[in-house]
Amino acid sequence: MILSVLLGLCAWAQAVSAEDRSTPSAAEIIQRSVQANQADWAQEPQYDYFERDRTGTHTKTYQVTMLAGSPYSRLVAVDGQPLNAEEQAAEEQKFEKAKSEREQETLGQRQKRIAAYERERTRDQLMMDQLVKAFQFQLLGEQKLGPYDVYVLRATPRPGYRPPNRDTQVLTGMQGMLWIDRNTCQWVKVRARVVHPVSIEGFLAKVEPGTRFELEKMPVGPGVWLPKHFAMRAKAKIVGVFNHNSQEDDTYFNYHKSTGTGSGAQESRVFAGTGH
Repeated sequence: MILSVLLGLCAWAQAVSAEDRSTPSAAEIIQRSVQANQADWAQEPQYDYFERDRTGTHTKTYQVTMLAGSPYSRLVAVDGQPLNAEEQAAEEQKFEKAKSEREQETLGQRQKRIAAYERERTRDQLMMDQLVKAFQFQLLGEQKLGPYDVYVLRATPRPGYRPPNRDTQVLTGMQGMLWIDRNTCQWVKVRARVVHPVSIEGFLAKVEPGTRFELEKMPVGPGVWLPKHFAMRAKAKIVGVFNHNSQEDDTYFNYHKSTGTGSGAQESRVFAGTGH
């Protein structure tokens, strides 16, 4: 009897030990996710896609293509309906004009345009990178989120965190949750909200509670995950002047490798799958 109990305890201890070894720590998960995000950021310019922007109850859908080193957005639908023939012709004319202008740029003009695009990319990536530096993470467990098996982590402000610029100052007043794919350590979903007012250095402004954002990503190619949905609601107060509220709700779909020319099918992709 005693021997069987001891054998049972040994088997249980081995099972617990194996489970502990198979579940990485929150720090390990976050570090792997940082590496995955950096790889995605490097691959992003190689993809064209469609973007649906929602304002209130209305939407506009754009075909976003890389054109001579930076994106070009061409309107293809309004409120889920394709443009009529006249509107399509007008958008095509705008595109051909932009294409001609980019082909005729001087080297300095092209470098300036592409540098502006890269600055915006770098700013967005810095915000994503700072998320993992601004917070402490606690692994809450695992669950199923859509088709993905994910780690669930809680993010709380890290004492002593110093934002590198104005854009990242808001992180000092936020807390959030992350859902990270177990197999790839890619971010499936990130959700964060401001829990106490944050004064923005150099401005008589405060970002108020009620400010929040949510980012969802999805696989678009081998080992590459890019944004699926981004939503943000911002509440700010200009001290002694007025309150300012803004919202953003963008959906991305039908990613495909870019040709760099801005050419390719439009409407056939817009209403296919998640694009409808």
